[in-house]
Amino acid sequence: MNCPISDQLCLRLDRRALVVVAGLPGAGKSTLLRGLDAPPTVVVLDTDQLRTRLRAFFGPGIAYGWYRPLVHLLQILRLLFHAIRAKGPVVAHDPATGAVARCAFVLLGALSLRERHLLWIDCSVTEALAGQHKRGRVLLSWSFRRHARNATGTRDRIDAGRLPFGWHTATLTDRAKASKGLRLEIDEPAGAGIRRRQADHRRGRR
Repeated sequence: MNCPISDQLCLRLDRRALVVVAGLPGAGKSTLLRGLDAPPTVVVLDTDQLRTRLRAFFGPGIAYGWYRPLVHLLQILRLLFHAIRAKGPVVAHDPATGAVARCAFVLLGALSLRERHLLWIDCSVTEALAGQHKRGRVLLSWSFRRHARNATGTRDRIDAGRLPFGWHTATLTDRAKASKGLRLEIDEPAGAGIRRRQADHRRGRR
């Protein structure tokens, strides 16, 4: 699934794919998505998008903790909508450290007839905590400890070349490479490129 291009992480996907960018909170998922290079048909669902809009709506006087559940609810609704309706790949931001969360993505992908691709950003607990402080959102200690416990097994499984249940591919990367962004290349159905060129040619003659 990898498509080498300089030292940037690159994935080649089917037109109907579900990509989950996962890893510890603070690992660099949003940083990777901000550097995304992808065709316009790719739908990107980053929770930072929702946080930014809700922060503007509620104003700086309302702490994020008060509307955090709303962010997660809206992210779930967006995932359901775009997984069903989007014609191109869907890329979602989620820690996915727990088996329940990963199984939910597998189920969503299966029901929407999308291949499932897990992109795991590997980092240490210290690096993740530093990332949380840098972005200004630090998880409660009990919540982060749960993520850290769950993440270890998943990371080791991917590193050993064993796919988590229900996923078509699993890619392990690190914070340094994630900071350089991600390039997505989409495989078109046979003949699609020819049909598109023919359509462009016809439009050019009008």
